[in-house]
Amino acid sequence: MDKPLPGRADAVPTDRGGGADRARNPWWDNARFLSATLIVILHAGGSIMAREEVLHSFHIASWAFRVPAFVMLAGVFSDAGPLGPRSLRTLLQSIVLPALVFSLLYSLERYWLGDAFTVHVVQLPWTLWFLMSLFFWRLLLPLVVQLRHPLLVTMGVALAVGYVEEFGLAFSASRTLVYLPLFYLGWRIGQGSLNTWFTSRWSLFPAVAGILASCVVGWLWHREIKGTWLSMRHPYSAADPLSLEWAWVVRLLVLAAAAALVLCLLRLMPRRRLPLVTTLGAGGFTIYLLHPLVILPVRELGWISRVNTPVEIVGLVLCAVLLTMVLGSPPVRRLVRPLTRPPVGRLFAPAPPGPRQPERAPAHTPVPSVPEPVRTP
Repeated sequence: MDKPLPGRADAVPTDRGGGADRARNPWWDNARFLSATLIVILHAGGSIMAREEVLHSFHIASWAFRVPAFVMLAGVFSDAGPLGPRSLRTLLQSIVLPALVFSLLYSLERYWLGDAFTVHVVQLPWTLWFLMSLFFWRLLLPLVVQLRHPLLVTMGVALAVGYVEEFGLAFSASRTLVYLPLFYLGWRIGQGSLNTWFTSRWSLFPAVAGILASCVVGWLWHREIKGTWLSMRHPYSAADPLSLEWAWVVRLLVLAAAAALVLCLLRLMPRRRLPLVTTLGAGGFTIYLLHPLVILPVRELGWISRVNTPVEIVGLVLCAVLLTMVLGSPPVRRLVRPLTRPPVGRLFAPAPPGPRQPERAPAHTPVPSVPEPVRTP
C-alpha cells in the first residue's frame, strides 16, 4: 500500500492567522499560492480578455493551473472515511456556511452597485460554485473509493453527463461530475500514489516539457480553443467541431491534459518553505472567497474596461498579484475568520457521552479539511 506523501498532515488546512503551522506541508501551500494568484489575475482581467490577445493567451495557457489544480488540491486534503458527526460539522463550518455567507455578501454588493437584490440558492454566484461542488465531492468520495475502478467510473460519468440536458449550472451539477475524476486523483495523490513521479529525476524533463507545451498552445492556438471546452458548465453542443456524437472526445482530451499539467506543476513546485509565498499560500481559501468582492465594484465602475495599453495591462496584473498577497496575509485572515470559518458550536446540541471505556492511549483520528482552491473559477 502506498505511503502518504511526506508532510501531508491530517490537520485542517484552514486559514488560521498567526504563526506558521508546523503540521502544514509547504509544498501544498506554494502550489495554492500560485493557483490563487492565477485565478485572481484572470478574474481581474476577465472583462477585457476577449479583446486583449495577451490576456486571452494567458487564460488558455494557465487554465489547468487554476481550477483543475484547485480541484486536485481539494482532493489531496479530503478524507474518504465514513461521514460521522465530526465530519459533517466540519463540512458545515468549512464549506456550507461560508458559501451562504459570501453568497449573501455578493448579493448585498450587487444591490449596492444598483442591481436588484437576489437570494442565490440553486446557483451560487461567480466563484462560489466551487464550494457547492466541493460539498458534493466530499459527500461522494467515501462511495467513490469503494468502486472497483473509481477513476474509470468517474471518468465515464464525466463524459456521459454532457449528453444530459438537466445537468448544468443548477447545484453546480455539471462541474461537480465532470471534475470528480480530478478530485479523486487528488485524493490518490494524498494517499501516496505517484510518489515516483514527484521524487524521481527522470520526471523533471517531462514536467518542464509539459509546462512549456501549455505555454506554446496558449500562445499559438488560444483562439481555436473554445471556452465551452474548459468551462464544464453546459451540455455538449451540435456545433462542436467533432459533432455531437464525438463531443465526449474533446472533454476526455481536456481532462487528461488538465490532470497531466497539474502533475507537471506539482513536480516542479518547490517543497521547501519559500519566503512570503508559503505563508500567503496558507491563506488560499481566504483569497478565493474575498477577491470577487474586491474585483466586482472595480469592474462594474468601469475602471478595468479602461485598460487598453501594454503598460496598463502589466499594471492590472501587478495589482491582481498585490491583491492576492494582501488577502492571503495573516492579518486579513484573522480579521475575516468569522466569515470564512463561522463558529457553529451553538448550532448543535452537545454530543451525548459514549459508553465508559477502559483508559488507554487516545487514537489519532484524521480530521477532514478544506483546501485553500484556492477554498482559485
